[in-house]
Amino acid sequence: MKNIVRYFHQSLSLKLSIGVLLMTALIFFATLGIVFVESRRNIRQESIEHAASVLNNVAQNISRYLNTVETATNANAWMAIETFRPDSLINLTRRILLLNGNVDGCSITAAPGRFGENDNFSAYTVRKADTIVSVREEQYDYYEKEWYRAPVKKGKACWVDPFDDNNPGNLSAVDLIASYCKPLYNIHDELLGVISTDILFSKLEKVMMEDKPYPNSYFIMLGSQGHFFVHPDSTRLVNQTIFNTTDAQQHQDIVTLGYEMISGKQGCMRVDVDGKSCLVSYRSVPNTPWSVALVCPEKDIFKSYHRLTNVIILLVLLSLIPIFLFCHRIVNRAIRPLNRLLDQTQRIAAGDYSVVIPRTKRFDVVGRMQNSFAMMQESINRHVSDIQLINKGWVQRNEELHRARQLIEESDRQKTIFIQNVTHQIRTPLNIILGFAQIMRDSVGSLPLEEVKGFIGMMKHNALSLNRMVLMLYDSSESGATEELNNMHFEPVSCNELIRSAIDATHYRFPDLKISLETVIPDSVCIKSDNEYLMRSLRELLYNSAKYSDGKHISVQVSANDTMVRFVFTDTGRGISDDYFDKVFIPFSKVDDLSEGLGLGLPLAKRHIDNLGGKLILDRDYREGCRFIVELPIS
Repeated sequence: MKNIVRYFHQSLSLKLSIGVLLMTALIFFATLGIVFVESRRNIRQESIEHAASVLNNVAQNISRYLNTVETATNANAWMAIETFRPDSLINLTRRILLLNGNVDGCSITAAPGRFGENDNFSAYTVRKADTIVSVREEQYDYYEKEWYRAPVKKGKACWVDPFDDNNPGNLSAVDLIASYCKPLYNIHDELLGVISTDILFSKLEKVMMEDKPYPNSYFIMLGSQGHFFVHPDSTRLVNQTIFNTTDAQQHQDIVTLGYEMISGKQGCMRVDVDGKSCLVSYRSVPNTPWSVALVCPEKDIFKSYHRLTNVIILLVLLSLIPIFLFCHRIVNRAIRPLNRLLDQTQRIAAGDYSVVIPRTKRFDVVGRMQNSFAMMQESINRHVSDIQLINKGWVQRNEELHRARQLIEESDRQKTIFIQNVTHQIRTPLNIILGFAQIMRDSVGSLPLEEVKGFIGMMKHNALSLNRMVLMLYDSSESGATEELNNMHFEPVSCNELIRSAIDATHYRFPDLKISLETVIPDSVCIKSDNEYLMRSLRELLYNSAKYSDGKHISVQVSANDTMVRFVFTDTGRGISDDYFDKVFIPFSKVDDLSEGLGLGLPLAKRHIDNLGGKLILDRDYREGCRFIVELPIS
């Protein structure tokens, strides 16, 4: 594998061939992409037009089927009016079914009180299998049925939404039925009753399915209120609408389709049905309150398109192989002189100056390059004497070494000053401790207890200062830095508990110091950090405030957001001058060489916090003293 990678990096002909191949492939696929996009758009448009055409044919077939029922009803309505008697009405309903094969049921219902004040009448004939059964229906409230109320209310014939004819009468249809209903009026415009002819919706569904354009396409039909009358899922028929079976928030396209259909509009739109992208063409059924739609899955529409796309892509990929081989052969032949030139220049670079690069009469790029290398070799031989100029470089290097020596001497001088400073800083607390120890030794039993406690307190204070300086010196060393990185242990640390402990430790050294704590986070808030090094950093910031402020106005604010916790240390006092802002975090930097301290407190605190993944920031805009901000990530 390594040899293959090395050959690829070293072979110019292979790189050029691959470059030509990639450019060719890019052009091929860009062209094919444009063609495919345009083809997909055309196929989609043709599918929309084809679906609209099929849907129009289906709507016309349904309309013709319904017209036969309307004709049969209208042709016999006058006879019902002329012979409006119970026995005649029963025979008339039977006659309508015998003469019209498309009619599956017929009823003539008399208006209330037409044949007696308490005697309601309804003649009903239904087609069952190969037989026709005619009866006078039992007494029930058929005046509240839609097939009776709708034509009476409108005063004209109309189609009513399909319904399941489950009633307390003698007969009932075994399927979903739709009725064409017409009111019957005598010459005095008195309502005699209603004639209603029924058809089974299963027959209409068969008429629709005859023109199904795709294997998985299907038709749906909605009523005036959005109820399903035709749908592949029979559980949705009649009782469910296109609206109550759809989540309006997730499927606004289906809701829009429902409103378009029940409004009687015509068109085509893309809809996601059960997670599948479909083209839905819809239109109203003439002379009815119904609307029919053809649902065509895009997977079926673009099936041939996708198959052709895969074939073309495979052919293009296969055609790129001979193109690559041809390009590689041509390019390899063209750059063969370059390989010879490379071999000659490598031998010269290895020290074999006897190799002569010949000139060539070729005027192409390779020939001009070879002549250029020949001229370069001649130029090298002419300018060997110029090597003496390198001596000037040595002179410059000597000067640089001299400056480096001066820097070393300056560093040595600073080291001496630092040692003197450290010695002074250590000697002072040691002298205090030794002095008080001697006083206590020489005055055992004669000193008051309170004075002894004061001596012990001073000795402890200076011992802590001495211990702090020793610890800071060790931390500033290379060993201390390495130990810090190796020994850091991240664990949950309570922010409020940590800052309170730091304040208590500061109070231990400065008992009269006033420090106010303001925290807006609960005690349960924790961060993942190293308790020891974070405690050192916070104590050092408090110690710095205690030394260089007025000692009366020191405050700590603790806050947090979703990602970090912030500690803000603010004090009033002399603050830090502008000239010293950029040196405050540089080790061993002090405003005054004679002042107390080693110049390591703030640099070490910043190093600890940086290693913990946080930030230590000096607020340059605060002028009434000093303000340091510590930002630490929660995790």
